[in-house]
Amino acid sequence: MARIVITSTGTDVGKTVFSAGLCGLIGADYWKPLQSGLAGNVPNPDPRVEADPSPESDRAEVARLSGARTHPEAYMLSQPLSPHRAAELDGVDIDAARLTPPDAADLVIEGAGGALVPITRRMLFADLFAQWQLPVVLVASTGLGTISHSLSALESLRARKVPVLGVAFMGEDNPDNMATIGQIGRVKVLGRLPMLPTLDRDSLSAAMTANFDPKDFA
Repeated sequence: MARIVITSTGTDVGKTVFSAGLCGLIGADYWKPLQSGLAGNVPNPDPRVEADPSPESDRAEVARLSGARTHPEAYMLSQPLSPHRAAELDGVDIDAARLTPPDAADLVIEGAGGALVPITRRMLFADLFAQWQLPVVLVASTGLGTISHSLSALESLRARKVPVLGVAFMGEDNPDNMATIGQIGRVKVLGRLPMLPTLDRDSLSAAMTANFDPKDFA
């Protein structure tokens, strides 16, 4: 049984691609409780929760890249903003009771943006992760600025007693940045997903198999 939360150091780090790859690697379902805008941060014209994923949503992207079973979002918000503000603009009150993971034995849960992104003006994603007490993978860039961003995210999670499974890196090889984060952050480096010239289900599956060990996520 593997129920894993995916967060990151910020927006556009590669969290959705990694989530898709992990679903394929370990055969897990996928759930993103809050979708603000659509994949690529373009506005979503329809904030309603639908049975089928909006074709440009992160949920649809994960299904395309992994073939995983996906679960409907708790909230679909029209603006590509932090959920707390997107909800305000849509006139939506986010009820934390609806943010309960679906009943799936193997599940990858993707947050929105970084660990300290506000869900409401009273709750951050890290606070929700603390309630769930599920292991968290931090997705981080390998490039400039990643050391401070990664260590800050790790500190914020640990301050709330969130179990951290490890860090997964995205981007070009940067051994010193990755090793420094692992050492100072006292965290397992799970692997690195390189930039793929062609991003599709086959290329992502091959890259995940080559760079990550499914036993680390068991």
